[in-house]
Parts: sequence; structure tokens; C-alpha cells
Amino acid sequence: MLFDWVGLENFASLFDSSSVLGSTFGSVLVWTLVWAFFATFTNYFAGMILAIAINRKDTKAKGFWRFCFVLSCAVPMFVSLLIMRTMLQPEGAVNVLLRQMGFLAAGESLPFFTDPTWARVTVIVINIWVGVPYTLLQLTGVLQNIPQELYEAAKVDGAGPVKTFFHITLPYMFYVTTPYLIATFTGNVNNFNVIYLLSGGDPVTNLSSTAGSTDLLVTWLYKLTIDKQYYNIGAVVGIMTFLILSVGALFTYRRSKSYKEEGGF
Repeated sequence: MLFDWVGLENFASLFDSSSVLGSTFGSVLVWTLVWAFFATFTNYFAGMILAIAINRKDTKAKGFWRFCFVLSCAVPMFVSLLIMRTMLQPEGAVNVLLRQMGFLAAGESLPFFTDPTWARVTVIVINIWVGVPYTLLQLTGVLQNIPQELYEAAKVDGAGPVKTFFHITLPYMFYVTTPYLIATFTGNVNNFNVIYLLSGGDPVTNLSSTAGSTDLLVTWLYKLTIDKQYYNIGAVVGIMTFLILSVGALFTYRRSKSYKEEGGF
């Protein structure tokens, strides 16, 4: 008999906060949501700022500046991530260069992937670098479709650049890109490549745990099934990830103006 029906036993073990498995699930879930929030909105606003700066009437050589930022898209993402992982190691190019310039003492190195806080900040910052070009392309198209009459009317009414941005540009962008933001957030929750190729989920601060400080639910699921062969717990993690994302996406979209005021713009 290879298997038997266990009911909700696996779910109970995952939600038992007194066990190592339950506490690990809680910490990984919190970090996954924090990561997805920052990975989504840092890319979004950085791409928006770049798109607005490049699309200004006073900006010259718009095509050249777009080319400079989009050039990184020509390099496969996994290559960029592996190069950055190598450069940020204790004996990588960044730490060696900082030592040679006198910013670090001999034998000292910045803990990019050895300190939990540093590792989490590092993966978020590098995700901005690899993700902003795609956001720039998306939002450039949205910006170019905003009716110019709205800006002209605001200028006649005496509105400055700040008021114009918060009352015309930002609401229009949010209205059009809400489904894109929901999809991006969902994609970042399951962003296996960035975490696994950069930090591998490290550093591991609790030796009894099966997850590292930067592990997402998806990378933890990979470790549970491939490394530990805990297929039962991995299945539960996959089901919970689906439920959280589906309910959250449906709830958010139904409450957004993109759904309530369809055709408003």
C-alpha cells in the first residue's frame, strides 16, 4: 500500500505554529508577501518616473534613452542574475573593488548574501535593475495614450506639474494598469528565478528549518519536494499559494476602478 487518505492532517501540520514546519510556513509567507509588494511597486514607480522623464517634451533623443534602459532585456535574465550573484560574493568583484579603493579593510566584505537583512534588500534592488526596463516599455505606451486635452485644460486652470501628476497622470495610470499590477504581484509571489539564481534562499539562520531567509513559498516548495521529498507538504504549500493568490486577485480587481468604472476613460 503506497499511500493512504490522511484528510486534512497535512494542513494541520502546516498551520501548527508550535512546530518547526508551521513557524517556517508563517515566516516564509510573510516574507513572500513583503517581497511581492516591494518587487511590484518599486519596479512600477521607478519605471513610471523613467517613462515620464523620457517622454517630456524637453527631453532630446528619446529613442536613445529608451534604448539604453531596454538594452538589458537583450541579455537573458538568468545570465544577468548569475553574473550579479558572482559579483556580490565575499570575494566577488564588488567587494574586491571596494577593498582596493579603501572603503573596506583587508579581508572585510559586505554581507550581500550572508546577512538576512542585507540579502533581502539585495534581491529587491537587483530585481529593480532587471525589471524596470519591462515596466518602462509598458508605461510608455500608457503615457502616450493619455489625452493631451486633459493637460492643456489643467494648464489653463493654473495647475502645476505636481497637481497635474497626482490628478491626471497617476489616476489614469492606475486605472489602466490595475490588471497589470495584479498580474505582476502574482508573478512576483511565484518569482522563482530571481530568488533561486541570486541567493538560493540563503542565508539559513535556523538549521532545523527547511527554508532560508530569502526563500519564497515557491522556492521553499521546490526544496521540500526536490531536496527533502516532502511531497505531501509541498502539495499543501502549492494549494495554499493558489488560494491566497486567487482570492486576493479576485478581491482586489473587483474593488478597483478598472472593474467598477469600466470605460470611464
